[in-house]
Amino acid sequence: MSTSTASQPAEPRPLRRLAIELVLIVIAKLALLTLIWWVAIAPHPRPDTRPAAIERLLAPAASTSSHESPP
Repeated sequence: MSTSTASQPAEPRPLRRLAIELVLIVIAKLALLTLIWWVAIAPHPRPDTRPAAIERLLAPAASTSSHESPP
């Protein structure tokens, strides 16, 4: 009267199944974030980061006669 419950697990490799589910969840989240990026962020124009453009933005304003007191 021997039982064979010890030789057969109730569920084959539960850790392997959990690992596969975890990998699929991570891949699905990456795909969703990529889709959101392509829809919401990619269409916007990129800022001009050339040194000449930065210099123009950071340059002091041209001096005008607005600082002088009116006569």
